[in-house]
Amino acid sequence: MAELDDRIRELLEAGQIEQATTLALRELGPEIMGFLCGVLGDDDGDEAFSAFSEHLWRSLPRFEWRCAFRTWTYMIARRAISKFRRGARRHVEGRVPLSELAEILEAVRKTRTSLAADRRHTLVRLRDELPIEDRTLLILRVDRGLSFDEIALAFADQLETFTDADARRESARLRKRFQLVKQRLMARARDGRVEP
Repeated sequence: MAELDDRIRELLEAGQIEQATTLALRELGPEIMGFLCGVLGDDDGDEAFSAFSEHLWRSLPRFEWRCAFRTWTYMIARRAISKFRRGARRHVEGRVPLSELAEILEAVRKTRTSLAADRRHTLVRLRDELPIEDRTLLILRVDRGLSFDEIALAFADQLETFTDADARRESARLRKRFQLVKQRLMARARDGRVEP
């Protein structure tokens, strides 16, 4: 991912924001789309992905590299989930699509077909029954392989005010929460309390 960070940084420094956004969505779009659909379900995840893409495009010029680019995209994705859940859903009427990114967004949306097959797995169904924060934590740690330090940053509301001490506390809290979630899921799977 360091190579992706370098390529995006070069494009931004050259003032090529559209190209940097295109590269980011091509490289990380399917991963973020899978995350959003995993947390919200396919249809709502698709809607949240549109909001995520627009926010990425608008905020990319202000990215300050306080964390890895991939971690930052998960911060944006988590905010898209929060906004979606609060009812600030995208209203297609009256909105102009990002024509420069339309082709890329459509290609990423096609990943929904493969995501539907993954959802049949028993642990995925169990995961879908979890509260949103637990589901988000599980997807970021297990499916996306983020470290607890990266997840703590993704859960941060403002990186500018998020100190190293805050990061250590949040990382420890998330590690404990993850262990509890994992234990509950494994117990439910062993008990066979899953609908086919």
